[in-house]
Amino acid sequence: MKRITRNKRKWKRKVSERRKAVKEMAAMGEINDIDVKVEFIQALIPIGLKAVNEMLQKEVEMLAGIKYKHGKINTRWGIQNGSVYLRDQKIPIDVPRVRNKVDDAEIPLTSYQKLQQPYMEDEQTFKKLLNGISMHKYRGSTELAPEVFGISPTNMSQRFKRATTAKLRNLQIRSLRRYDFVSIFIDGKRFAEEGIVIAVGITIEGEKIILGIEQMATENHRAVIQFFDKLIGRGLRFQEGLLFIVDGSKGIIKAINQKFQGYALLQRCQWHKRENVVSYLSKSQQAIWRRKLQAAYAKTTYAEAKAALMKLSGELEEINSSAAASLREGIEETLTIYKLKLSTELRKSFSSTNCIESIMAQVEQYTQRVDRWRNGEHIKRWVASGLLEVEPRLRKVNGWRYMNLLRSRIKEELELKQQEENNLADEQKLIQVGV
Repeated sequence: MKRITRNKRKWKRKVSERRKAVKEMAAMGEINDIDVKVEFIQALIPIGLKAVNEMLQKEVEMLAGIKYKHGKINTRWGIQNGSVYLRDQKIPIDVPRVRNKVDDAEIPLTSYQKLQQPYMEDEQTFKKLLNGISMHKYRGSTELAPEVFGISPTNMSQRFKRATTAKLRNLQIRSLRRYDFVSIFIDGKRFAEEGIVIAVGITIEGEKIILGIEQMATENHRAVIQFFDKLIGRGLRFQEGLLFIVDGSKGIIKAINQKFQGYALLQRCQWHKRENVVSYLSKSQQAIWRRKLQAAYAKTTYAEAKAALMKLSGELEEINSSAAASLREGIEETLTIYKLKLSTELRKSFSSTNCIESIMAQVEQYTQRVDRWRNGEHIKRWVASGLLEVEPRLRKVNGWRYMNLLRSRIKEELELKQQEENNLADEQKLIQVGV
């Protein structure tokens, strides 16, 4: 126990001496180590500290008036050890104090309180750590002097957690009212044992906007509906019709049909359908059938694509009935984009989930640096931060100039479906009356 206490006191004494030496060197500009001196000069630390001192003294003068003037309510009250942030790193300084003699209470300096916050609310630290600088190696990569403090791994971890928590909250609450969405891509990705569902909206101008993320173990339709409720609560507009592009998840499809009935069209990813079908075949046959299915989906009209796929279904029935059944399952939903009679560019953009897959691949460049996921909140913070980091760099979808055409075709197709449903309902009523 004595050894621990002695070491602790020794450590405190070293820190105190170090703080004093740094303040003296920075204030006087007397630095013997030429490398450190150059680094100080290049970073303009002395000038920055001088400006900080002038700012504090100016506020003290505003509060306590000119020195040695009598009859003042507020008075100077010495100095105390403190620290300020220059960009994202802490520098020790002497902080002047002001006290109210009437209330017998200290008056905090507003400028000092602001200088105690990292530059841009930890934005610089966040970007460095997100892009791969280890928290244990952060000190060695600092851009200022090695005498700065407050950059221990624990401190960096806390600051990064604070920054990523703010990013997650921003993604979860930001309003969607100002966006006019025409299409939504939705897909899930697994991190350790947890699943994260990500939704990306495409505006009428063709821009890609991250709508939100939701943690769910499985893509259960009830959980997805709650996710949609949150998006609608934040201002997601769907009354003019939306085209949803999904990978084929039954839970997501069921949730879309229930929540947006009469306002949504479904396009199942053709790539996922192709891979699902060939997964039933032997490896020697997979490459052949990939080419055949790709050729069928490359047809220009709905009738041609449907005929080609049904022909392949018949051929598959003789080879592998399970593969044939997989091809027929949801085949109409893989052909929705043909019914809309769009340009080649738009058909390429909305026939698969490549758009959201590409975004998730960019996010993975950040998340793959995490060695161990601690919990769901840890995952969401990293994913949200990565998504918001890549969002400004996302390009418009191919064929974005025809997005108005896509909207009008969606409306036409929804009206046609509604008319068909009404006709079917009328026929059923007539059958019941006849019975």
